[in-house]
Amino acid sequence: MTEPLWQPSQERIAATRLTAFIDRVNQDHGTGFHGYDDLYDWSVTEIEKFWTSVWNFCGVIADADPGPVLVDGSKMPGATFFPEARVNFAENLLRRPLNEPGDNGDALVFWGEDKVKRRLSHRDLYDQVSRTAQALAAEGVGPGDRVAGFLPNMPETVVAMLAATSLGAVWSSCSPDFGVQGVLDRFGQIEPKVLFCADGYHYNGKIIDSRPRVAEFTAKLPSLKKIVVAAYLEEAPDVTGIDRAVSLADFIAPFAAGEIAFARQPFNAPLYIMFSSGTTGKPKCIVHGIGGTLLQHLKEHQLLCDVKPGDRVFYFTTCGWMMWNWLVTALACEATLLLYDGSPFAPDGNILFDFAEAEKATLFGTSAKYIDALGKAGIDPQSDHDLSSLKLVTSTGSPLVPEGFDYVYRHIKHDVCLSSIAGGTDIIACFVGGNPIGPVWRGEIQRRCLGMAVAVFNSDGQAVRGEKGELVCVKPFPSMPIGFWDDAEGARYRAAYFETYPNIWHHGDFVELTEHDGIIVYGRSDATLNPGGVRIGTAEIYRQVEKLDAVEESIVIGQDWQGDVRVVLFVKLRPGVALDDDLTTRIKTQIRQGATPRHVPAKVIPVADIPRTKSGKIVELAVRDIVHDRAVKNQEALANPEALDLYRGLEELRN
Repeated sequence: MTEPLWQPSQERIAATRLTAFIDRVNQDHGTGFHGYDDLYDWSVTEIEKFWTSVWNFCGVIADADPGPVLVDGSKMPGATFFPEARVNFAENLLRRPLNEPGDNGDALVFWGEDKVKRRLSHRDLYDQVSRTAQALAAEGVGPGDRVAGFLPNMPETVVAMLAATSLGAVWSSCSPDFGVQGVLDRFGQIEPKVLFCADGYHYNGKIIDSRPRVAEFTAKLPSLKKIVVAAYLEEAPDVTGIDRAVSLADFIAPFAAGEIAFARQPFNAPLYIMFSSGTTGKPKCIVHGIGGTLLQHLKEHQLLCDVKPGDRVFYFTTCGWMMWNWLVTALACEATLLLYDGSPFAPDGNILFDFAEAEKATLFGTSAKYIDALGKAGIDPQSDHDLSSLKLVTSTGSPLVPEGFDYVYRHIKHDVCLSSIAGGTDIIACFVGGNPIGPVWRGEIQRRCLGMAVAVFNSDGQAVRGEKGELVCVKPFPSMPIGFWDDAEGARYRAAYFETYPNIWHHGDFVELTEHDGIIVYGRSDATLNPGGVRIGTAEIYRQVEKLDAVEESIVIGQDWQGDVRVVLFVKLRPGVALDDDLTTRIKTQIRQGATPRHVPAKVIPVADIPRTKSGKIVELAVRDIVHDRAVKNQEALANPEALDLYRGLEELRN
């Protein structure tokens, strides 16, 4: 393609926060930057000046003098940002000036499918956080204590997190669709003092009561002093079946709203404990710091996503995915959060766009799989929705295929910045993402993120462009984890990211840096295929298969075969479609013509379901283990673990 899919107008460029930031840097440092590329180069060479500029421009609320910016900057791990600064996360998110009591604009708007609609003003949010924080303090919660959430994506979840972090406590959450063992594998490691949950939730029109599972797993968490149950399905939920439980209404009843005494903690004190997917064993507990999380999100929201005061930010996510943590930080931009919980297709496939239209969303965030599913379902939001407020669509979770880019511009909005973004739970942020003042090229993530010294290494450990290789980061950044839970010597942390290339972060994505200085992600490195010793990213095959209307979804693995590896493609077909010789030929032809002959699978096998994690990511490694008769260590991490049985002992894979 010789022309970009989208190019911002000069008027739009001039109005962005990123342009204002460039102007500020030029003024403060005597530079003459004219665009993103100049600024990026400076951000990864003058690291201390860059992050100080972000701190000042975004108005971080902290002690008056943050002190030195970076200590031991040549060490990864070991580099420390702002070691003398003290900051409180909730204080920064609740920064919007409050008027007299009453409505002063939406802070949170919540839809629970088409069943529940609620909104909280900024005053309402502040007051609820104040009362909840007092209740937590009365339970003895303070700095370093863990507070957990087993909650839908509802206002009470945001309130509980802000209340906990206002006290300097550490927040950790997972979504309420987890089974008992999945919760114990996570919260059992970190020993929370208080757990917040809801009485249940709605999904695809069904009512799911969470309380029986809560009663079962909390009985095995002796560290818990209190289980606080928020009302979602019922106005006054019955909590008598749960030991140590109290309703949220009763929990905060003794406390009147007042000014919050925010406990400022060291910049690198723990804020969140995030969990790896856990599909290869018990989940890793990744500890993220207060300041690094805040600073990264401020940068990404304001500079890369152009979020401004009054914007209305939506992301389709659960509380078990890092995008929830990313979303809520938009409060620090004085934006409104649009929270949705439930199925994205209930009841007719249009509800997320109904929400975006009704609430005038400015940022619409979702997953690549959702965009693909919209296209397969023939949904055309632009034809019957007013999305004039929308200025940015973001996509993550898996690589967005070129046809997904086409779909957004043809069927959602033609004048919108489409930012495919990628990073991970590991850094609670992005390595590569959007650029609101630059073009969007079909199939490419726009840019390496400011302040992230991203490179692509070939098999010899040399930086390359125009070749596929490993995504690495060669210099430190503020949101590197402060460590793993219960890993005092840091051995597991170092093994996870720094063993392949000493002193360099190895992320585990198989990518390419393009001629436009964009990024294409071809999949996870540990899932790449190696037929004949040639590395193939799984996303390269998915991109071709997803062009076929007959195929609803697919998953591809490498099967060890006769001293080599052969490519095996499993396809979930549309209802009423059968895999005959003609369709198999069409699939292979599409892959051969769209990729290379090496990408063509040796076997194409129909399956009724594709196993995936709770956050919707397909699990190639688990399927590969099943095919090779190896145990899958932690099936509790999967949304549909029963699907693995479909891949066990297949006759087609024995010849």
